[in-house]
Amino acid sequence: MVVVNCPICDKKVAWVAENRYRPFCSERCKQIDLGAWANDEYRVPAASDPDGPDGSDAMGAG
Repeated sequence: MVVVNCPICDKKVAWVAENRYRPFCSERCKQIDLGAWANDEYRVPAASDPDGPDGSDAMGAG
């Protein structure tokens, strides 16, 4: 059986189908994480855009 740590409280969690909150240990931790996403506390980095802001390429050839 695989055991992981809850990303919110660090409690050990069995990674099994019966755990409907996985990777979280409880609904509470799942809701805390959802709230953090809703409050923009997590950010996914954007990939750099090869085009400049005006639509031309970064080297000015477009």
